[in-house]
Amino acid sequence: MGTIVVGYVPSPEGEAALGRAIDEAKLRGSNLLVVNSQRGGRTADYGEMALTNEQVEAIHDRLHTEGIEHDVRGLIRGNDPADDLVAIAEEVSAELIVIGLRKRTPVGKLIMGSNAQRILLEATCPVLAVKRLDA
Repeated sequence: MGTIVVGYVPSPEGEAALGRAIDEAKLRGSNLLVVNSQRGGRTADYGEMALTNEQVEAIHDRLHTEGIEHDVRGLIRGNDPADDLVAIAEEVSAELIVIGLRKRTPVGKLIMGSNAQRILLEATCPVLAVKRLDA
């Protein structure tokens, strides 16, 4: 049984990524590894992006209800989220990484987003980038 790694933040984009990762896990019969990675440091806004215990519990409940074997990792260790996702995907020999993309300005579209771009370029497995449905 393979593993799908999903980059998750509590946002509409994160929910879109998690939803698609659930669909892929069911389709492939795979395990799901939900990763919430924060750089950390003095200027970090943990209130917006770090997972609370209640959110972690809700993810566990949702995935248990869906019948998906899973794990949830919350990381605050000074790495860029891209570094963590690529490293974890390699560590578990992931068959797929799922990430969410947010809407960008015309200039922002040229660079896509540094984390998303790095994951797409550096991952050793396929990457599925999804956008939120209401965007």
